[in-house]
Amino acid sequence: MSDQPETHGAKVRLPPPLVFAGFIVAGIVLHYGIFRLPVPLDSVLRSLAGALVLLAGLALGTTTIVMFRRSGQDPRPWTPSPSLLRRGPYKFSRNPMYLSAMLVQAGLGLLLNNLWIVLFVLPAMIIVHVTAVLPEEAYLGEKFGASYQAYKATVRRYL
Repeated sequence: MSDQPETHGAKVRLPPPLVFAGFIVAGIVLHYGIFRLPVPLDSVLRSLAGALVLLAGLALGTTTIVMFRRSGQDPRPWTPSPSLLRRGPYKFSRNPMYLSAMLVQAGLGLLLNNLWIVLFVLPAMIIVHVTAVLPEEAYLGEKFGASYQAYKATVRRYL
């Protein structure tokens, strides 16, 4: 163990928000440039569902970012984590920020009547899982040891 302050967090090389944003843009390009794929729901139901899902995602994301800031931590996964967060949304999900991003993407797709954006939630999450979640779990396991393993055993990865 070194006396030097920790300067790096998880080995995340691709910022997760860019993954979700990229798939939203890809969905818009496909929908308006190549092949329109509307959401097969009544417009009122679709709009209501989209607004609710989007607002839930924004609320969850805002809550987690505020929690990080108040605890003195940086939400960017490649920065050091001085402590584990286990309250608020972290009592139910080990990755509420990524869950938030999925909800925002799906909600936007519904509101824009663009099924591509909704369908692209899955590949976005697969990429984030491989490029961010797995490296974060390795980092946290190495840093916090038994404490993180106990947390992992009691709280689901996503839902």
